Amino acid sequence: MSTFLVAAVQMNSQPDLAHNMNQAYDLIKKSAAEGAKFIALPENFAFLGDEKARLEQAGTISDTVAESLPAWAKEFNIHLLGGGYPVKTDNGKMYNRAVLVNPGGKFVASYDKIHLFDVELSQTEHYRESDVVQGGARVAVIYDIEGLARIGLSICYDVRFPELYRKLADAGAELLCIPSAFTRPTGKAHWEILLRSRAIENSCYVIAPAQTGKHGKKRETYGHSLIVDPWGTVLANAGTEPGFVIAEFDHETLNDVRRKLPSLKHRVL
Repeated sequence: MSTFLVAAVQMNSQPDLAHNMNQAYDLIKKSAAEGAKFIALPENFAFLGDEKARLEQAGTISDTVAESLPAWAKEFNIHLLGGGYPVKTDNGKMYNRAVLVNPGGKFVASYDKIHLFDVELSQTEHYRESDVVQGGARVAVIYDIEGLARIGLSICYDVRFPELYRKLADAGAELLCIPSAFTRPTGKAHWEILLRSRAIENSCYVIAPAQTGKHGKKRETYGHSLIVDPWGTVLANAGTEPGFVIAEFDHETLNDVRRKLPSLKHRVL
């Protein structure tokens, strides 16, 4: 298939599993009705709130995701990316895991976030993801969806580490997935330029479903889910409201960019 439609779902997830899963289902249903064959959910789609509460509920959350995503993928005949949800580890922490489910309801790829968000943005806004999250194996995860595209997996803060995306491109990725829950201040400053950079330097499409708005009492995210083509052109921007955006993945465009500007072949380091 030379072209197909991809959808980035933008959510306002809360510390309420049932609410979030209902919201996700509704947006998947609507984007599938518009013809999307690959639909991506953002990071923390199933639960977004206090990290300790997310860890405490990780077992219930992961069980619900494991049951729901395959059912939805089968119902709508889509490839579905669960952009990041908690999975308990053996050491009392959790992985932040993204999974890809095929239209038959099978989990065909998974990636555990490797770059953890430990930052101090201000005296009142700071994050220590590593307190509760265990980094995953330091490998580049891609999956070849036969007839559609080769998918490269990552999550949120990973976008600041271009070496990961070069490894994904070297492994053959054509569509880079960057599901996120970007903070408002970092999103305003860096979100679009980082995503466009990852697309341009790797001659890949980028799909970045995001969280938006306020979550619980303290957290606020930037929104602006994007779909970017290999030239760095923003094909779709979801703004700040929950919903979804759709754009076309075109193999001819991908190949044309790589032919006209073969930077990946010109590397000397």
